[in-house]
Amino acid sequence: MINRMALFSDETESYRTPYEPAAGDVVTITLRTLANDVTRAYTVINGIKKEMAKARTDGTFDYYSIKLTCTQDAVNYYFVVYDEDDKVCYNKLGWAENNQAEYNFSFIPDFKVPDWAKGAVVYQIFVDRFFNGTPSNDVENNEYYYIDQHSRKVNYWGKYPEKLDVANFYGGDLQGVMQKLDYLQDLGVDAIYFNPIFVSPSNHKYDTQDYDHIDPHLAVIEDDEPYAMADWEKHNGFARRYIKRITSQTNLEKSNAFFAELVKEVHRRGMKIIIDGVFNHCGSFNKWMDREGIYLNKEGFEDGAYQSVISPYRDYFQFDRPNENYSDYEGWWGHVTLPKLNYEQSPELIEAIMKIGEKWVSPPYNVDGWRLDVAADLGHTPYFNHWFWAKFRKRVRQANPEAFIFAEHYGDPSAWFDGKQWDTVMNYDAFMEPVTWFLTGMEKHSDARDDRLLGDGIYFFDSMFRNMSRFPRPSLDSALNQLSNHDHSRFLTRTNRKVGRTDSLGPDAAGQGVDKRVFELAVTIQMTWPGCPGIYYADEAGQVGWTDPDSRRTYPWGAEDKSLIEFHKKLIAVRKRVHCLKMGSVKKLDAGHGYIAYARFDAEDCAVVAVNVRDEEISLSLPVWEAGVSDGSRMKLEAATASEFASALEYTVKYGRFHITLPAKSACVFSCKLGGKGTNNQQISMFLT
Repeated sequence: MINRMALFSDETESYRTPYEPAAGDVVTITLRTLANDVTRAYTVINGIKKEMAKARTDGTFDYYSIKLTCTQDAVNYYFVVYDEDDKVCYNKLGWAENNQAEYNFSFIPDFKVPDWAKGAVVYQIFVDRFFNGTPSNDVENNEYYYIDQHSRKVNYWGKYPEKLDVANFYGGDLQGVMQKLDYLQDLGVDAIYFNPIFVSPSNHKYDTQDYDHIDPHLAVIEDDEPYAMADWEKHNGFARRYIKRITSQTNLEKSNAFFAELVKEVHRRGMKIIIDGVFNHCGSFNKWMDREGIYLNKEGFEDGAYQSVISPYRDYFQFDRPNENYSDYEGWWGHVTLPKLNYEQSPELIEAIMKIGEKWVSPPYNVDGWRLDVAADLGHTPYFNHWFWAKFRKRVRQANPEAFIFAEHYGDPSAWFDGKQWDTVMNYDAFMEPVTWFLTGMEKHSDARDDRLLGDGIYFFDSMFRNMSRFPRPSLDSALNQLSNHDHSRFLTRTNRKVGRTDSLGPDAAGQGVDKRVFELAVTIQMTWPGCPGIYYADEAGQVGWTDPDSRRTYPWGAEDKSLIEFHKKLIAVRKRVHCLKMGSVKKLDAGHGYIAYARFDAEDCAVVAVNVRDEEISLSLPVWEAGVSDGSRMKLEAATASEFASALEYTVKYGRFHITLPAKSACVFSCKLGGKGTNNQQISMFLT
């Protein structure tokens, strides 16, 4: 019988060369089997069965290969191997008695993701809550009126966000980011992802007012107006201070210039910048709509669509009464403050957004990528959306060939991965969800709890690998693997396993009963799993919070959990030091009630990660031979969450296995170099369970 555990292939450089083939390239596809274990091996390519040749052996494994010349067409494939009385198929989910085509390996010639984005450590910053670098640009009380309240300046940095929080400002700005670049660099960050930073009336800025300019409240205000609205004034025609601040060409130009200098400094330090593009909708304050009359009669600005039926922007929106001023219009999810952009009826709008996409990735700004908000909802049909993002990608990449494009998306993303649209997505289904369920038994908003999924290692791997199978490998290697972000509860809060939100349990409860040990298990998985570890600002400092808006608490400068910060630094350093953790293969070694273990490996080295979420210690015997680790290899401890592990601890591999005892609620990462003498096949067969 064919040894199923020895079978292996994936879409990494070790098993498909080149990793990102172009049309005309000769591609080598490889399958690993146990040495002398199969009589024939085939690759089924686009439905055609082709025999493979044994290319080499290392004493433990045989490697079968086949070459094909790429056309411009997508390629999908799986493997079939035989011995005298057995047959096994192999696809993205591993071995199977019968193949399921939806899990075939695949690649798209000429589809490339920027190298810098693969495996990068990304740090997400909600700017208003990160650090106040210059109070002179702070939003002041009564600058304007928005969603039934005046703008408010929060004077206490540690104040909990309110339930309706959109007009409360803590003063964080881009100068604050500039002042904390040493911190981010020391942490090990490769790229900074900003929540929206364009002119907008809210603190979250997902209601864009002006796509052409950085908000002066985040950058530079020199041209100012002392008058603020009275408490009784609710029409923004009276918002003289706000109007001056965000329409002054001096403020707008200097804010853009400051941002360009920030990007330049980030690049000088070897890091990248990604910005948030909210193109599904804009805000009612937007200069194209101008529901508030902010831009009326302002030099350099045309009349907004709400103000005039002859506005050049009238077709940018869908009005109920197109021939009348002040008409109702389509809002995203019915929100009057979020006018939906009317792409299908306006070629001019399409071109305007294309130019925005090009502008910010080009000099003098040279941003390195776009994150696309609610990208699948952009137009009114899936057909248009796919067409639009293909056009957007082409234009942006022509402006900057190294620009990275990833989208907010829930559910199966495969329709968007045709090589012409998105590079990747925020990885909810193939990372945040399975990790959260396994370690906490909680839903990502803290809205539900399922004790059946807590510690279910089998479900963890099944969910991970099935959802990962929907990604082309370059998209998987660049997927944003977050534990928390601005839309969900903080992961540390989920460790208290309480169902609730601020309005049901109160803000204090978000920090009650949390388990830092479980959070460290999550970080261990995050830093050792394929993709881009995405740190949501202040997670590394021990910040807690229920779901939006409570997850947008300020960074606790002066009250940081320094041990957690050091833990993040150590794991990031391990990720960068152990080569295979960035883009190597991943293979399940063991899983059961309360634990998982897996290997990352490439041609150079192997890392073994084991996680125990139980309240008691467990002993594991891990078949590391499956990852190419030879007998006699010394497994060196790289990181551990429990003090029971000593820093110089090493284990010797015997009979193809690595024996380890994990304390309660602990995780560890071991590594070794590959390329030694192979494990004896008979020993493998004897000790395989």
